Amino acid sequence: MSENYTWSYGRADGTEVTDLGLASTTFPTQADAEAWLSQEWATLADAGVASVTLQRDDEVVYGPMSLSPAD
Repeated sequence: MSENYTWSYGRADGTEVTDLGLASTTFPTQADAEAWLSQEWATLADAGVASVTLQRDDEVVYGPMSLSPAD
């Protein structure tokens, strides 16, 4: 049984960001998802994403986690 890891994205007001074209980005492992985020977090923040939540299939692994370096 394979697991799928995905990120969901939130705005500062708590609403979900769905217009990034990344909703279908899936990763085979948590490490792959986290490596991708470490490379892309600044791009996401510039696009208006304030927080991210990591999910494994339909369960939250952790989050929401702020993308702001001050938090």
